[in-house]
Amino acid sequence: MDQVAKWYVVHTYSGHEKKVMVNIEKMVENRGMEDLIVEVKVPTEETVEIKNGKKKIKETKLFPGYVLVKMIMTDETWYLVRNTRGVTGFVGPSSKPIPLTDKEVRDMGVEEIRHEINMKVGDSVRVISGPFESFIGSIEYINMEKQTFKVRISMFGRETPVELEFYQVQAL
Repeated sequence: MDQVAKWYVVHTYSGHEKKVMVNIEKMVENRGMEDLIVEVKVPTEETVEIKNGKKKIKETKLFPGYVLVKMIMTDETWYLVRNTRGVTGFVGPSSKPIPLTDKEVRDMGVEEIRHEINMKVGDSVRVISGPFESFIGSIEYINMEKQTFKVRISMFGRETPVELEFYQVQAL
């Protein structure tokens, strides 16, 4: 069993997202499953609407019909979420829901994934994803805030600085 909580996407009846979120949270609390179902979210964003010359801030759902659940997948947690009123199922093959990848979680703005790194300026690294995959270079600068490296790689006989995300490189 996977002991790390991951984000799963749950499909709901349209307009029932908040209700589903509240129902799951209540069941988790009632059954003392806070260590298994860690967080439930309905991602929203605020939009400004101007009606009759008046500014109105409106909260809109980013993914209507979906609720995101950060949980450790077990038979019990699957059953609890799957049988919540308003839930039509998990996104993924029915037998095994697929968790979102760190990149998907970051791109969707669900959660800021912070990577701890054990590399320092001057270290040699190999690029493991993206357009510069398999290039080798050395770390010139580390930006902890943006979770990026500036890596100097040798391309066409000259040194070129490129900005790469932490997950795109591995230490040599």
